[in-house]
Amino acid sequence: MNSNPDKPAAMPGHAGGENERRILKRDPVPHLFKPLQIRGVTAKNRIMLSPMCQYSGENGEPNLWHIQNLCARAAGGVGIVCTEAIHTEPRGRITKHCLGLWNDQQRDKLAPVAEFIESQGAVPAIQIGHAGRKGSISRPWEGSKALTADQGAWELISASAIPFADSFTTPRQMDEDDIATALDSFAQATRRAKEAGFKFLELHAAHGYLAHVFLSPLSNSRNDNWGGDLAGRARFLLETVRVMRGEWPDDLPLCVRLSCTEWVEGGLTLEDTLEVCRMLEETGAVDLVTCSSGGNATGQQIPIHPGYQVPFAERVRRETGLKTVAVGMIHGPEQADEIIANGRADIVALGRTLLADPIWPRRAAKYLRAEDVGWPVQYERSDIFG
Repeated sequence: MNSNPDKPAAMPGHAGGENERRILKRDPVPHLFKPLQIRGVTAKNRIMLSPMCQYSGENGEPNLWHIQNLCARAAGGVGIVCTEAIHTEPRGRITKHCLGLWNDQQRDKLAPVAEFIESQGAVPAIQIGHAGRKGSISRPWEGSKALTADQGAWELISASAIPFADSFTTPRQMDEDDIATALDSFAQATRRAKEAGFKFLELHAAHGYLAHVFLSPLSNSRNDNWGGDLAGRARFLLETVRVMRGEWPDDLPLCVRLSCTEWVEGGLTLEDTLEVCRMLEETGAVDLVTCSSGGNATGQQIPIHPGYQVPFAERVRRETGLKTVAVGMIHGPEQADEIIANGRADIVALGRTLLADPIWPRRAAKYLRAEDVGWPVQYERSDIFG
């Protein structure tokens, strides 16, 4: 019986001599806990808190709920802690309780969060987006129903006057002035994100929100320069990236979240997404793609299972010059470590897993037998680290 787990016995068929024995040495730093440098930013590990709307703000401002939600994950060992979607203008919100970055007061409320995240050795990240045609609805626990005028509904804008669903409000097709205003709102939100102290920026261009609806033939029926073929439909995304990078320092990473397939006939496919990623890579402005899927069609058929979106991240990483973030039903330490170890993605983003367990990274480090991983001294009395 082999008494040393770091020095397995000779492989079957070998005599086990000194020159024939196969020695497997365990790396004291699992792949999940290896640092990652992107431009001038270094993440201490490959774990990212996935953006998850809390629908709990007022006037677009975060409150104590948002502070504890994000800061707890930073103290829990997450390498990149990302806010929920922060919207660029009032009509770009999903609900009345979503967060925004269209004024300086909102920026100033977010700044202490970014400061604390960084104080824990994590990278403070922010996701910026615009709901487009999926806005002006009630919160999920209130039914996600279209708001009425009495409930404070607002006008929706989109690539085309096509509602997300029959129960949703029909948006107004954006004209050139609307597009210019929307692009400027992304630029101004990016500037405020920088001023608030965030060091990692993600553009939300997935799940049926504004940048996604321009990309998709399901939601963009325009025949001008903002529609038509894939190149025309990608123009809004590329212009958004351009104005955001114009406000975002060169030494800080910029990520784009995409729905890599729409899971419905006639919608975007992975091959379309690969072409879009090549366009993004050519700009020189984008460093990573978060590879999600769906969210733009009520008829989508998603074969959900653990890691079901990881193959998207793997192909984008392999076939373009971009790093990738894998997301979607990644729960276990071994599963997460395997994704990084086999080069399927550069980062794993965890959502529900970290909602359920804010110190999941610390448990994962113990499970994977990571060495020399520093924890807050305040947590050292916890028996899980014994």
